[in-house]
Amino acid sequence: MILAVLFANSVGNVLIERFNGVPAEERLHWRSFLVKLGAENLKGVKNEELLVACHKSVYIVYTMLGDVSIFLVGKDEYDELALAEAIFIITAAVKDICGKPPTERVFLDKYGRICLCLDEIVWNGLLENTDKDRIKRLIRLKPPSEF
Repeated sequence: MILAVLFANSVGNVLIERFNGVPAEERLHWRSFLVKLGAENLKGVKNEELLVACHKSVYIVYTMLGDVSIFLVGKDEYDELALAEAIFIITAAVKDICGKPPTERVFLDKYGRICLCLDEIVWNGLLENTDKDRIKRLIRLKPPSEF
């Protein structure tokens, strides 16, 4: 299961978070842990260079995309390889929506579409859609008959 998807800016403020199967009392711990992990390790990292960590028997894959850091936390069948696939899909989708690796301002301007896209990719902790064209069709907000 993908336990968490989190986007944060360069100073550690959370922009988007999605938790699946994580109790409410543990979310603050995960939020602060991931932001601290990013602050320590993402300095000087190239765009889309993946970093991997393990914490409490879960896997964490994270990267920078423009001014935004992206974190995925998974367990069981979502090991570091499955999370790497998921993060590649997410980064490609965000770049498509923003037109390039996003600054924080562009990311926030496109916030609604990014949330829709994220919901199409990861649903209830499972990797739902991986095809870029299908994701684009699903977030167009038009009835299926107009495709």
